[in-house]
Amino acid sequence: MSEERTTPAESGVTPDSLEAFKQAFRRLAAGVSAVTSLAPGGRPVGFTATSVASLAAVPPLATFNMARISTAWPAMTVGNRVAIHMLGVRNRDLAQKMAGDHDLRFDGDHWTAGPHGLPILDGVPAWMLGRIVEVHPVHQNAVVVVEIEDGELGTEDAALIYHERDYQRPVSL
Repeated sequence: MSEERTTPAESGVTPDSLEAFKQAFRRLAAGVSAVTSLAPGGRPVGFTATSVASLAAVPPLATFNMARISTAWPAMTVGNRVAIHMLGVRNRDLAQKMAGDHDLRFDGDHWTAGPHGLPILDGVPAWMLGRIVEVHPVHQNAVVVVEIEDGELGTEDAALIYHERDYQRPVSL
């Protein structure tokens, strides 16, 4: 079964509306997380995410969005496990690394193999381990639903947000 893809013009997206969309979302500050998993074959994969959200407390469910062209996409199958890491200001370099070249994201000593062999990033304020229970493809992206099974708190840290295409510390009023 082939998948239908639409071009921006076919979906009614114009260059002006696309630019307005991008500009508006650059002004929406978002919390920064990193998602890690194991690709088929056991290679660690991961990415920086600004779309992690709590879906429900009972059962504990979280969601994140991702592009289906991501190198981590093959790991996002129902039943597979992921680790969701909440990042703080001390993790700014880690956020940039996990958003950078996918071949270099796990070079270095900033992670260890955790439960089920999942890559767990060091020095984060919190991480959660979960099993993917649903994947909802939407155009060239997807919403991934994860049931949280375990987790751990690290040292508290100030929030890290992504705003205006930069990782920042929120300013107090």
